[in-house]
Amino acid sequence: MAEHNEKGKQGEEIAVKFLKNKGYKILETNWRLGKNEIDIIAMDGKFIVIAEVKTRQSNHFGEPEIAVTREKQKALIRAANAYVRMKKLDFEVRFDIISIILAKNTEQIHHIEDAFYPLL
Repeated sequence: MAEHNEKGKQGEEIAVKFLKNKGYKILETNWRLGKNEIDIIAMDGKFIVIAEVKTRQSNHFGEPEIAVTREKQKALIRAANAYVRMKKLDFEVRFDIISIILAKNTEQIHHIEDAFYPLL
């Protein structure tokens, strides 16, 4: 596995642990629909949380969350809609980004709740 893939997997594992420690119930990880993937699907009270995890070694080129482009947001929204329909869920959906920087001996986690909203 390429180093960036290993770093991404490590970041997702950190994010799952982080959310569990905040009381979230993890429903799915790496859920796929065609080419689209949702890193983490969780419950937070009355919300289904669709969490995109971005992991980097530094913020030298900007914070990791800037990599969640409008196109990525649209893909996440499509996948979330499909997930909710397939599971016949009746909860509000929230889109979060978990930004992780893994430097040599430190990790920084930035959890952005309601990071973006689907446009009508």
